Amino acid sequence: MTKRIIVNAGVTETRIAVQDQNLLTELYVERARRRSIVGNIYKGVVTNVLPGMQAAFVDIGLHKDAFLYGGDYTASLGGDESLAELPGAEDEGVDVDVMEADAEARREAPAQPIEEMLHRGQEILVQVAKESLGSKGARITSFISLPGRYIVYMPQARHVGVSRRIRDEEERERLRQVVRGINPPPGGFIVRTVAEGRGEEELAADIQFLSRLWSQVQSRVETARAPSALHEEMDLTFRVVRDLFSAEVQEFLVDTPEVYDKCVDFARMLVPHLVSRVRLYEDRTPIFEATGIEREIDRALRRRVWLKSGGYIVIDHTEALIAIDVNTGKYVGKRDFEETVLKINTEAVSEIVRQIRLRDLGGIIIIDFIDMERLEHRDQVFRALTKALADDKARTNVLEISELGLVEMTRKRVRQDLQAMFCVPCPTCKGSGVVRSDATLAAEIFRRIRSEAADSPGEEVVIRAHPEMAHHLEVEERDGAERLQAIIGRKVTVQGMPSYHREQYEVGFR
Repeated sequence: MTKRIIVNAGVTETRIAVQDQNLLTELYVERARRRSIVGNIYKGVVTNVLPGMQAAFVDIGLHKDAFLYGGDYTASLGGDESLAELPGAEDEGVDVDVMEADAEARREAPAQPIEEMLHRGQEILVQVAKESLGSKGARITSFISLPGRYIVYMPQARHVGVSRRIRDEEERERLRQVVRGINPPPGGFIVRTVAEGRGEEELAADIQFLSRLWSQVQSRVETARAPSALHEEMDLTFRVVRDLFSAEVQEFLVDTPEVYDKCVDFARMLVPHLVSRVRLYEDRTPIFEATGIEREIDRALRRRVWLKSGGYIVIDHTEALIAIDVNTGKYVGKRDFEETVLKINTEAVSEIVRQIRLRDLGGIIIIDFIDMERLEHRDQVFRALTKALADDKARTNVLEISELGLVEMTRKRVRQDLQAMFCVPCPTCKGSGVVRSDATLAAEIFRRIRSEAADSPGEEVVIRAHPEMAHHLEVEERDGAERLQAIIGRKVTVQGMPSYHREQYEVGFR
């Protein structure tokens, strides 16, 4: 079995995993209380225009205003006369290459200041390009894109493109001619990877559906009051059937009868020739445990990931970037040191790319490979990295390995990464990953007691602290506590408080 999709439909969240050769490569999560808004279309109201940033804030009805860059705005509320000769927004998270349509058309776009295009209180039609990440609101664009099974329709574009993953030039040209021969409605079209080998009838049906959908959106613009949603993307199961269920998927496994029926209906509508591959999982063992996915998710939340050879990689999140470090670990090689380094770095490449996709890491990523003296070895590792990234649906840009063994790359960020979705910062360390040592806390407590003793009444000082800290004060710091008692002339008592966190303490006088 090469590839399969596994659906775990829970009470509050749906998790969908993609396994390739029994290895977890992608994980999608959608919670009932917080569905993804990427792809949703809104009629919004401009709340603020920032000339200094060439950007604007737009109220689209969410708890936080969305952010619109000047370069992502082209038209107002629709209508054929307002459609500029500009490309649609890039198709987030799917396998189309809109860049060829995007670059050429955007060069022709007038460099008009945003304050001349937008003003406070103006109503505009926008689509969500990126989820709200951290403290930032959602990023929006006015370049609308509507994905179907085989086609992505971009009403403001004037271009027919083909997915970069279809590499046969004859097939690429055939698909372009098929789309042009359909006499499609005004707009741009990108042919998706799954359209390879498909005929005119299937592509025409997709275009017709997307054209009707755009007409419905435009008709709602006139009557809807801003801010309001005009079009919402379907739920996660539909999007996975539409975007990921292809001939290379040997099995589509679902663990809940209701969701199984829904997936079968979606498959009948979108990929009828693959319906037989949708199966209901009926064993009592939870599906993610039975398939080893739960263990892989736990692994993906750890800082350190071990390689089969004994080496390991370390993944650290910072405010500005993500750093990935490659280490030899337990692997010492057999003969030549350079060959040992090459083997570790080459093995690390596939695991790094898998973790980047699985954790959905985005933004700036720095990979610190083990230093390689030989230029041919650096070239070999770089080629392996670019080849492994070729299957990544998110757009990446990779610079060559430096002499220090560093690779700088960027990966398009659309949604929260796995860590941000599943974890919250530790309330004790505030996300730093470290807490103060026992010796440091003891010294701080003793300084505070000396400082407050002169102005505080009472014959006894009581220190309340976490049980482990209390034990440290009573045993390891006994001499220090006795010297403190002599200095302040009072008895010092320590009480362990199980409800206190590791760094919490209180000092009282009585």
